[in-house]
Amino acid sequence: CNTTLGVPGTLAFRCQPNHPTDSVEGIIAALKEGLSYGSGDAVIGINPVEDNVETVTRLLETVKNFMTKWEIPTQNCVLAHVTTQMKAIEKGAPVDLVFQSIAGTQKANDAFGVNAVLLDEAFALVQQKGTATGPNLMYFETGQGSEVSLDAHLGVDMMTLEARTYGYARNYKPFMTNNVSGFIGPETIYSGREVLRADLEDLFMGKLHGLPMGIAPCYTNHMKADQNDQEMGTLLCAMAGSNFFMGVAGGDDVMLSYQDTSFHDDASTREILGLRPLPEFEKWLEKMGILEDGLLTERAGDPSIFDK
Repeated sequence: CNTTLGVPGTLAFRCQPNHPTDSVEGIIAALKEGLSYGSGDAVIGINPVEDNVETVTRLLETVKNFMTKWEIPTQNCVLAHVTTQMKAIEKGAPVDLVFQSIAGTQKANDAFGVNAVLLDEAFALVQQKGTATGPNLMYFETGQGSEVSLDAHLGVDMMTLEARTYGYARNYKPFMTNNVSGFIGPETIYSGREVLRADLEDLFMGKLHGLPMGIAPCYTNHMKADQNDQEMGTLLCAMAGSNFFMGVAGGDDVMLSYQDTSFHDDASTREILGLRPLPEFEKWLEKMGILEDGLLTERAGDPSIFDK
């Protein structure tokens, strides 16, 4: 894509400026805040409320125009169903990364509405008509327990199925892959301790498969987990070599209704562990006066710098 994920000594973040009504103004407000803290070098990725071509195109164009105006070296992605993204690409929408959730059995992937033929078509389409500069053009999300939730596990344990999912993803040379095991819910992962276990297992398996692996050490409010579990998971996975995390305003996604790493968490994790943004993005942060010698400046955290 447009940045280089996985460079030693770096830690990247997906800036996730979701909004409960897909409001462009609300999305841009969250995007400005995230960028001002140094979040967004992995991708600016939006989960849309409405999964249709018009909404997806509007959000893709909004982010791409903002990236162009401020010369931001990153990539855009709207996490709609892959077929919606493909239709948007065919109509000329600017797409850097194509996203899809995948699982470890075909029965579960059928429930997601995907198969290998469809993913092959999506990969070929974004290679031909996408707007990114690099060769890695796919983004996958996975998570232990999805097959169990869908009654599509076929009697196989969750960790084995998650390993199968990473093998499936590897076929498409993705730019990024991350788990969301804690998002699936207490029917499969009951407590904060189980989230920690799943996150570390997922990171290990993703790395064994050679994937650019990120973690969403997240939880939902109806499971036995709290902010301490989430923060412990973030630091443990960062020290274990996670390539990226999410960046959510206030750590509370107002559209998906779950808790994940905040823009502040992102900046703190980098500083605590002495890690840097991706090289292309770090140069941009320095040009904007947000970062100096690997540390945030007094200007950081002020979204109004994008109003000047």
